[in-house]
Amino acid sequence: MNLKQLKSNTWFKIASNKFVFVGLLFAVWMLFFDANSWLSHRELNQDKKDLLKNKAYYLQEIENDKKILENLKDSIEIEKFARQQYFMKRPNEEIFIVEYADSLEN
Repeated sequence: MNLKQLKSNTWFKIASNKFVFVGLLFAVWMLFFDANSWLSHRELNQDKKDLLKNKAYYLQEIENDKKILENLKDSIEIEKFARQQYFMKRPNEEIFIVEYADSLEN
């Protein structure tokens, strides 16, 4: 192909148009290099999703803790909680902790 045939092709006329060239350059700049680029927005959206998942998790944990606090208003429940969580005991009482082989880490 010589230069005249190349210039007569419609795709070459479109690609060599200065407005198309500037428009493509602008689109590439906005998608990848700008401070508000598509890449940075994608990263921010991923962070937002992660934060919303964390929020849901912590709201669920708050509800669970509220239920535990409601149960701890009873003195029997307070003693049960102290024995299970902190291994507390009454005076002159011995406590044996039994660990099963399948619950131990290797």
